[in-house]
Amino acid sequence: MPKLKTNRGAAKRFAKTASGRYKRAQSHLNHILTKKSTKRKRHLRAPGLVAECDTPAIKRMLPYS
Repeated sequence: MPKLKTNRGAAKRFAKTASGRYKRAQSHLNHILTKKSTKRKRHLRAPGLVAECDTPAIKRMLPYS
């Protein structure tokens, strides 16, 4: 069987945790930051986890993670 290609967009966005789940970054922290409060921006820096229902799709995109 040939090698599988990793989806490079997904590889840049998701990282596998030790427990097998996937870490992701929060959105809304790239531009138009002046109107957003400091508290809101600080909370957006914290990583989130991909929902359980989306994990199989991420697993297919990242076959060797």
